[in-house]
Amino acid sequence: MCGIVGAIANNNVVPLLVEGLSRLEYRGYDSAGIAVIGGENEIRRVRAVGRVAEMQGRADREGLAGNIGIGHTRWATHGGVTEFNAHPHVSGGDIAVVHNGIIENHDEQRTRLKQLGYLFESQTDTEVIAHLIHHYFQQGGDLFAATRQATAELTGAYAIAVVSRQAPDRLVCARMGCPLLVGLGEGENFIASDVSALLSATRRVIYLEDGDSAELTRAGVTLLDRNGQRIERPVHVSDVSLASLELGPYSHFMQKEIHEQPRALTDSIEAVIDSNGFDVELFGDEAAGTFRDIDSILILAAGTSYYAGLTAKYWLESIAGLPTSVEIASEYRYRVSVPNPRQLIVTISQSGETLDTMEALKHAKSLGQTQTLSICNVQESAIPRASKLVFYTRAGAEIGVASTKAFTTQLVALFILTATLAKQRGVLSQAQEHEMLEALRQIPASVQHALNLEPQIREWAKAFANKQHALFLGRGIHYPIALEGALKLKEISYIHAEAYPAGELKHGPLALVDENMPVVVIAPNDALLEKVKSNMQEVRARGGQVYVFADLDSHFGESEGVHVIRTPRHVGLLSPILHSIPVQLLAYHTALLKGTDVDKPRNLAKSVTVE
Repeated sequence: MCGIVGAIANNNVVPLLVEGLSRLEYRGYDSAGIAVIGGENEIRRVRAVGRVAEMQGRADREGLAGNIGIGHTRWATHGGVTEFNAHPHVSGGDIAVVHNGIIENHDEQRTRLKQLGYLFESQTDTEVIAHLIHHYFQQGGDLFAATRQATAELTGAYAIAVVSRQAPDRLVCARMGCPLLVGLGEGENFIASDVSALLSATRRVIYLEDGDSAELTRAGVTLLDRNGQRIERPVHVSDVSLASLELGPYSHFMQKEIHEQPRALTDSIEAVIDSNGFDVELFGDEAAGTFRDIDSILILAAGTSYYAGLTAKYWLESIAGLPTSVEIASEYRYRVSVPNPRQLIVTISQSGETLDTMEALKHAKSLGQTQTLSICNVQESAIPRASKLVFYTRAGAEIGVASTKAFTTQLVALFILTATLAKQRGVLSQAQEHEMLEALRQIPASVQHALNLEPQIREWAKAFANKQHALFLGRGIHYPIALEGALKLKEISYIHAEAYPAGELKHGPLALVDENMPVVVIAPNDALLEKVKSNMQEVRARGGQVYVFADLDSHFGESEGVHVIRTPRHVGLLSPILHSIPVQLLAYHTALLKGTDVDKPRNLAKSVTVE
């Protein structure tokens, strides 16, 4: 949610700010703006509701230029989608601020600032930050110190960037709970909430920790920790490619990322295949001792990552013999739980910055649960840095809001974790290990075969595009895939969709079934296939239209009201990965027919950095 970019250089930074904001569009936003210090050291600002392109047009018409500036894409939280609520916010004509996150004590601070004579133009919590910094800057004349004084009085989560017309050679930033990084250049330096915003300018970045603040000049960067002590943070060289951020021959990023899954899966299993076994060191130097001491697993995640965790529960319990719980991260930290120091806490996040998951991890650690493992797609992001062990998926940049390749690579990572734990616990024979390795080797090709079903799925989408509701059914380990299919259809086509274990159909949901409610059934050729067939008959008896994704070797025939698409032959334990592909394609093509914004669905954001 929201995006920040800032720069200080010897040349005009407006083109870089605009390009950076364009790179951050995937995060989700409803307005955009930039502020620069130009002319006679005055703050010049342009804001617009809608896309970055509209804001850019205004900036071009006004001839906006400056050697220092900040930019922002806003996803509305406090206050509606209006130009007055768009960032940057300015105080006293002296201070401009952009902010990601939520300030929980903004009402209290607003009352205080009004008493000090400040007038508010917006409904946002961010304007409080601008006025607070202005208040302290007027007292001391030091922008860095004023920013640190102001943030010390804020409760909540934030990443902020600040410029002042009275300090035109300084760019200041701070973070607490929201991602922020510093980009290093020659005679120029940068800040951003995501490295993708800076790739055209630099690949050398410093990831700020919670409580860090920074002052950037053209010559260098000064970092302070939460105690105000000067510190050094590691410099990382990003390996994200600009090509991965471009559409290429595809119409949408979601389409591109669906079709990138064979390569993403191949890259994610490469280390396992190369070592020809499930090596515990894949999870870190301390993994052997950590895995030896655990007696259960708790998975914490949100959204699609939560469904990956639900799938993994079946693997971890049936293969590794480890009792496993899966909890929604935003719920876990607000209930009384019974901590177990021998429990492995597994957090799953595509971005590594998901606030709900990060706070859940902190909560678990505060309870003494220090055996932690992160599964993540973004190197050096916050959640992996806060975890004892880490396994990076190699999905590459995922731009579309609806997760596709991140989900299937998470499933692969969780399967590798399962096999590694089973091997270490002595419950995985050499023959079984060889069988699992072979299954992993074959899964990219099987996924490619599933992608080849796209023309048939495109035809099915015509039957869904004019519907108001849909039902997804699955059993056992495929129930989470039904949940994921329903989520995909909801978030990009805006069709109301629900998912149920197929056996629950007669316990309530069957009341909804009629000829206007299409029912999608995940029906692999496994031990529960006959049960699923019985559930389908319950739907047909009520006039429902059934759309079945069945394996090639299942004995399914089409009949009136029963439509069947056959995926490749049953791939055993990895079947959930294979069956994720058709539900992704169904959602994508249904959304295309409805004309929705596939990559940027309304009200949603890629990286959820607020509660």
